[in-house]
Amino acid sequence: MKIGIDIMGGDFAPEAPILGAVNAYNELPKEVRIVLIGDKTRILAGLAQHNADASNFDIVDAPEVIGMGEHPTKAFSQKPNSSIAVGFHLLKEGKIDAFASNGNTGAMLIGCMFTIKTIAGIIRPCITTILPKEHGGVGLILDVGINADCKPDVLYQFGVLGSILAEFVYGIKNPKVGLLNIGEEPEKGNLVAQAAHGLMKDSKDFNFIGNVEGRDVFNDKADVIVCDGFTGNVALKQQEAFYELIQRRGIKDEYFERFNYEIYGGTPVLGINSTVMIGHGISNDFAVKNMILLTKDVVEAKLPEKIKNVFQ
Repeated sequence: MKIGIDIMGGDFAPEAPILGAVNAYNELPKEVRIVLIGDKTRILAGLAQHNADASNFDIVDAPEVIGMGEHPTKAFSQKPNSSIAVGFHLLKEGKIDAFASNGNTGAMLIGCMFTIKTIAGIIRPCITTILPKEHGGVGLILDVGINADCKPDVLYQFGVLGSILAEFVYGIKNPKVGLLNIGEEPEKGNLVAQAAHGLMKDSKDFNFIGNVEGRDVFNDKADVIVCDGFTGNVALKQQEAFYELIQRRGIKDEYFERFNYEIYGGTPVLGINSTVMIGHGISNDFAVKNMILLTKDVVEAKLPEKIKNVFQ
């Protein structure tokens, strides 16, 4: 297995991705090879700084950088030698099995849509985030940012994608899928939510348990919570803000420590023809390491193949 890492992506690149890769190397089995994609000179200097043997990695020179604030479509097409563009080229050519980045999210999504492309039958790919459950374990919520507006059939597909991820990566058997709404009754919510509930209620593709409310996000009522990307992103940012508030106030609690995004590292883009991982732009080396470790699990789960089987 070869995992490609964008060394130039993120607010703390290349230092954080390099150290994260070095630390991940020490925890991965030897049959997993990490491919460092970025400015070769800076990569070699960074490895030397941490007394890491460069021969433990494959290094692919990609001297251009897509900045966090650049226009995704223009930057992806105008910078073919950027770490993100080169990473997607390697993934398309089968020279790596997965590509992970903390860089420009828009550019990563452009690469997914136009280089790797979506699985036949998928209307829109999506991303998810972890929900720490109060009594242990985790849940998922999706979408959390790619699709601000969603039609009912898109939300239905999110139920399928989230259920597959929950079962095969996080080990949740027959995951319970809930639709985020303002009430439990089927007739509650806006027209999209009502129509989505009508599609989901008789689903044979996942275990639908009905509507869930905002107060159910961190309990065990549902393992997978489906919503549009606008709502999901608000929930995600509120979760991050709550964790920062807890930290600032000096509150120490084992459960609240699980809100730290660094523990989880990143998230796969669901519904595309390969494994692409997106991490937080402010990721430090600990978060990068965990993203690489999660990438291995996602590759081994063979999510694209499982998704294709459902949609065929």
